Amino acid sequence: MGQKTAGTVYIKVDGQQLVITGGAECPTMDVTRETIDGAPGYYSEKERTPYVKVDALHTPDFPLDVLADGTDMTVQVEFQNGRVYVLTGAYQVGEPASTGDDGKVSLEFNGVKGMWQ
Repeated sequence: MGQKTAGTVYIKVDGQQLVITGGAECPTMDVTRETIDGAPGYYSEKERTPYVKVDALHTPDFPLDVLADGTDMTVQVEFQNGRVYVLTGAYQVGEPASTGDDGKVSLEFNGVKGMWQ
């Protein structure tokens, strides 16, 4: 029997749903690990900033001001496999811009805590 693992992704920012094109990206670990050169089996570990990356459509009701001014937002990502990623204390990073040829806005949020549910 097959199991659905991919498909439409739903994104809400402070309760407002965005129209998404493509998928979303969320980290699966709170740390990054690297093997120490010359020492197989030993590694270093660094804390990773929780994030969400997504391409949204710049619709007439796109919450531009909410996203631009928000510094303590909650971003919820619902995947088709039933998993949900919640990013709290979220704020936009980078240089988001709206494109006229496809009407997309590439968004990246960093935050204080990211949790899988």
